[in-house]
Order: sequence, then C-alpha cells, then structure tokens
Amino acid sequence: MNRFKVVAMGLALCLMVVGVSTFAQADEWNKKTTVTFSQPVEVPGVDAQVLPAGTYVFRLVESSSNRNIVRILSADENQIFTTILAIPNFRLHSTDKTVMTFRERAAGQPEAIRAWFYPNDNYGQEFVYPKLRAIELAKATGEPVLAMPLVGEPTVEALKAVPVEAVTPAGEVLPVEQFVETASLPATASFLPLVGLLGLLSMGASFAVGAFAKRRA
Repeated sequence: MNRFKVVAMGLALCLMVVGVSTFAQADEWNKKTTVTFSQPVEVPGVDAQVLPAGTYVFRLVESSSNRNIVRILSADENQIFTTILAIPNFRLHSTDKTVMTFRERAAGQPEAIRAWFYPNDNYGQEFVYPKLRAIELAKATGEPVLAMPLVGEPTVEALKAVPVEAVTPAGEVLPVEQFVETASLPATASFLPLVGLLGLLSMGASFAVGAFAKRRA
C-alpha cells in the first residue's frame, strides 16, 4: 500500500506542476517586451514612421494563428506610438533573449524593423508595411517585404481584416505563404498539449494501479 501511495502522490505532483507552468505561460500571451534603441528606427506606419532613439514597450494586443496585432508604446505605456499588423514567422533556433531583426539601409538612414522574436519562441512577428513603403523597402534592400493597403486609422479591427501580400524587389506580388512559414503554427494559448499530457499521465496511473493489484494478488 505504501508503494501505491508513492506512485499516486508522484502523479498528482506531475499534474500540479504541468498545470502551474501552463497557466504561467498563458499569463504571458501579450509577450510584453521593453527594448531600448540606440539610434532611430523605422516602423510600419504612414509616411515611413521613425521612432527616435529611446526605450519602448512592444506587446501583442490581438493574436491568432495567422496574424497578430502588435502595439508599440512609450516606456511608461502611457503613449501609443503605433499599432502594427504582423504575420507569425518561423525560425529554426530560439534564443533565451529578445531578438529584433532589421533591414539593411543606406548609410545615414534609419534601419527598418523587420521582425520581433520573444525569448524561447520559435515563432516571431514579421511586420507588415503599407504597400507603397513596402515596395520602396524591397527595392532598397533587395528582398521581399510584407505589404498591405494603407489604412487610414490602424485600429485592431481594421488590421484584422486587411489583406496581406508580399512584394519583391522587382515589384512582383507573391502570396504570403511563399514568404513566411505559417502552416504549422499552433493555435494561440492552446491547452491541447496539456490535455494530451494529462491523458498520458492518466494511462500511466492506470497501468501502475493494475500492476500493483496483480502483485497483491
């Protein structure tokens, strides 16, 4: 009976640990990140919006399996500088630190932000630029840029519905799927992995109880 109690207590502890870690991750769904730029940085917006050097807060305000809405705020979060549409993009190797990638620009011009990866995430935010600016950036950098029609007010609802495409340096329009890896993106804040793990733990518990009963017999 003591051995049975040990097995049961061990399984209960596993369930508790899994539950705590999962809900802790759910609390971080907005990926809030504070970054400091040492020089001006261009971000998607009307007329090539440029953020001066300084400290800013990046966070998700809306997230789905195929597009995310990112907001950039002041360090105290009292001022919203811009609200940006982003498409989840995949990287092979995650890091334990925040990573911001930029597009190469000519000397003296601010670098244009390309993507933001939260620590330990394989999927990051590939930012979408207004189409006219995306065409200019594609020609200047020699690589495709995600593009969307210019919307008057970049509200969350407007960005959720706007069509997205990719433009090449030659001005060719490509489907987003040819530019970013989104097909295998898991649903946001999904609890399916937890359900699966709980099922395996339950099976393990049944097996342990059955084995113990046979030994007793």
